[in-house]
Amino acid sequence: MVNYGRELFKGTATYYARYRPMYPSSLIRFLVYKFSLDGSGRMLDLGCGTGQLTCRFSDWFDEIVGIDMEPEMIEEAKRISTETRVENIDWYIGELDTYTDNFKQTFRLVTIAKAFHWMDREKVLADLYELVDNGGGVAIIDHYNPSQEPLRWQKKVTSLVKQWYGAERRAGKTTYNHPKMTHEEVVSQSNFELEIHKLPAYEQKWTIASILGNLYSTSYGNKRFLGENVKAFEDNLKDELLKINPTGIFKEQIDLSVILALKK
Repeated sequence: MVNYGRELFKGTATYYARYRPMYPSSLIRFLVYKFSLDGSGRMLDLGCGTGQLTCRFSDWFDEIVGIDMEPEMIEEAKRISTETRVENIDWYIGELDTYTDNFKQTFRLVTIAKAFHWMDREKVLADLYELVDNGGGVAIIDHYNPSQEPLRWQKKVTSLVKQWYGAERRAGKTTYNHPKMTHEEVVSQSNFELEIHKLPAYEQKWTIASILGNLYSTSYGNKRFLGENVKAFEDNLKDELLKINPTGIFKEQIDLSVILALKK
């Protein structure tokens, strides 16, 4: 397990809340149906970020817990839930161990959205097995698809990121390499039962501002890595993308997978 340090997402929370694509309603409906959610029980969102997914389930549980290692993410999640009058979510800074050292409640559903690759996956699943109710499970949500051919505008963004940020993908105090073992393989070797579901693809529209904002919400695209080159990078990216599409509107089809770890 790589130690990325405590500042992996430092400075990204405001961009994360504003520019990360929203999860589709089809995902919420799928999990509501799959786990027969009826407004009772408890849910855990592990690696919750600024809580966009967490808050979507506020009507489907009595209590929800959101946990994230980045204090700025939790502060933003608290602000958003207060503004939207969501009152049944408790937010915690830290890792799963930080929470379970103080509380022993169990959960009907645990969600881990675009965060499992940062975790000690085997340990997390072993710990969660004791925390998940019988008949419940863990939903690992991601659209990482290394076999999908990037679009022309995405290739250009990737090229410019390498040019301005460096060839290695920075992550906190070190660099990032995607785990060699897939999430599916990790779940299949745990005590949970594995199910894999592909949800219908959906279209995401991007502007130059949202492309930049989404980049700044990531660990590798953290704005602070650019130092004094922020404006030069943004001008370069804008010029190059407008050459591809002068309207400044870009689209992609997103395939969303849900890996379920079920406790029978």
